[in-house]
Amino acid sequence: MQKKYSSYFAFLIITLLYFPTQAQYFSRQDSLRGTITAERAWWNVTHYLIDFTPDYEKRTITGKMTLSFKVLKENRIMQIDLQQPMQIDKVSWKGQNLSFQRDGNVYLIDFKQNIKPSKEIEQIEITYSGKPRVAIRPPWDGGWIWTRDAKGNPWMSVACQGLGASVWYPCKDHQSDEPDSAAMRITVPKTLAAIGNGRLRQVQDNQNGTHTFTWAVTKPINSYNLVPYIGKYANWTEVYEGEKGKLDCSYWVLEHNLEKAKTHFKVVPQMMQCFEHWFGAYPFYEDSYKLVESPHLGMEHQSAVAYGNEYYMGYKGSDLSGTGWGLKWDFIIIHETGHEWFGNNISTNDIADMWVHEGFTAYSETIFTQCAFGKEAGNDYVIGTRRLIQNDIPIIGTYGVNKRGSGDMYYKGANMLHTIRQIINDDEKFRKILRGLNQSFYHQTVDSKQVESYISEQAGRDFSKVFEQYLRTVQVPILEYKVGNNEIAYRWTECVKDFDMPIKAKIRGEEHWLSPTEQWQTLAVKEKVKKGENITLEFDRNFYVKFRVVR
Repeated sequence: MQKKYSSYFAFLIITLLYFPTQAQYFSRQDSLRGTITAERAWWNVTHYLIDFTPDYEKRTITGKMTLSFKVLKENRIMQIDLQQPMQIDKVSWKGQNLSFQRDGNVYLIDFKQNIKPSKEIEQIEITYSGKPRVAIRPPWDGGWIWTRDAKGNPWMSVACQGLGASVWYPCKDHQSDEPDSAAMRITVPKTLAAIGNGRLRQVQDNQNGTHTFTWAVTKPINSYNLVPYIGKYANWTEVYEGEKGKLDCSYWVLEHNLEKAKTHFKVVPQMMQCFEHWFGAYPFYEDSYKLVESPHLGMEHQSAVAYGNEYYMGYKGSDLSGTGWGLKWDFIIIHETGHEWFGNNISTNDIADMWVHEGFTAYSETIFTQCAFGKEAGNDYVIGTRRLIQNDIPIIGTYGVNKRGSGDMYYKGANMLHTIRQIINDDEKFRKILRGLNQSFYHQTVDSKQVESYISEQAGRDFSKVFEQYLRTVQVPILEYKVGNNEIAYRWTECVKDFDMPIKAKIRGEEHWLSPTEQWQTLAVKEKVKKGENITLEFDRNFYVKFRVVR
């Protein structure tokens, strides 16, 4: 049996590998990747068609990208991203070959003339090939995955969030520009199946020992979410009766895991019912929902969620919260599906704002725990995850250079949202805010500030200082307090200027809302108490803050 790590050690693996500490030095390549350069700004992607063949024995890919785009303003030089050692072999446009130059992981394609804006959708074909970077420890250290399943069959996929889709196909590798739709044509030996995002459109027998699977999505998709899975797969389907009608659910697992998976995946309808109630209708009914067994732990590949948790409960058999509640459900099914709403439906323009993906999705774990086991179980879970928060660097990263912030975007982000929920003090309103986010920003890319403003507007309370505190500093606000003969005094410290977050407390068993500021506030108590008496004051545990008694 596989060794089961402690929850804290498991989380450190995530943090250290997926969010390594780096000096704040950014190269020209960082800027080319993370910035909307002049060579990117003049056009928008409308469609990707990736037609490719992986060679398992040679560890190579050959393919052709048909890229459709809309011209926004006049220009002639186009930036296309493709990471070394992959290479572009030919680019054609309207029957003519175009010249191109390489600059590290970027190609600059010359159209030989200025292309002017019009209603017409332009299209280029990019032939490419090479040995893509091999993933060392996917999904954290990403790249193409060449492995075998337990029966010795070839098993292939890719994990490239953060690293970028350009590790294996040429594209505009920036989150702010999602194609409106996309398709993959994957040619593999007839002994294997190939699964992609969206719906299966065709399986073509090539009469040469191979067949080509064509998959297509009809809705906008992050470039890193376009991912193939190739292996000895078995499949079954079911229909979930959801908010928008019939949702086709499809499951692709390794053949020898079929019966085990049929039992383990029975949680999906319960999960969908919970998430649709709290977040709104599943955002991709048109493209279906799939769980696909993957040769890595998991990832939120839109409409084809990667599942690699080896049929354990919790996170590979451990509970990240340390409370026991996290062992009552499969972490990867719940977390990665939560991303269909936060990350896939609502995507950020820059990965510096990636907390919008991960903070809300980490909180979806709490939401599911509440749906399945009650509100206090959900509270226990999210509070338990605080022990994983490191407060090393701010959650918001550096803009324009493809740089995330702290791994605290997961559980510090979730605990910030949980704290905001307490301040709103109306779960129905909070639920409407979560649903409203998914409706107002439906299939859109956004900035953190837009999400922050929306929450404040809908809550009817300015949360700007709360967001500034938790997203942009590493300080956890400290509530200092002291008990006098007939009053309690309190104030915020270790906080941003003008921080005025309210907090709930019980004084002698009676509930009070305190409104601390940076200045001492006082509240008279009904009965005289001795200085420092410990029975008078109990703060609500659901607020992510620290406390300090002043004598």
